[in-house]
Amino acid sequence: MNVLQDLFSKPYASHQQAEVEKLITDLIRIGKQDDFLSERPGGGFNIQCRHVRAIEIGKRLHEMGGLPLMEYVYRRVRRKTSRSLGEHLQYAWGGVGTWVA
Repeated sequence: MNVLQDLFSKPYASHQQAEVEKLITDLIRIGKQDDFLSERPGGGFNIQCRHVRAIEIGKRLHEMGGLPLMEYVYRRVRRKTSRSLGEHLQYAWGGVGTWVA
């Protein structure tokens, strides 16, 4: 599950660490409070029922480090939340950068 790889090899530059950690914290909070998907649009969810802020975070991560950084953050979020929330995040990020749900 790449736990050791995630511990010893980070897919971002050291000057990006604080921002990456903040984005991970934000995603964990979103997942636990709101989920990454909804049954209906509105509030913080777009017309596809995907969490708007989670998509923005995915775009920022892709800008910073591409797919490797997004995969790293996905694994960290999934470990801190649940398998089902991880699957929801995968779907919410569908089409962001080179992410394929």
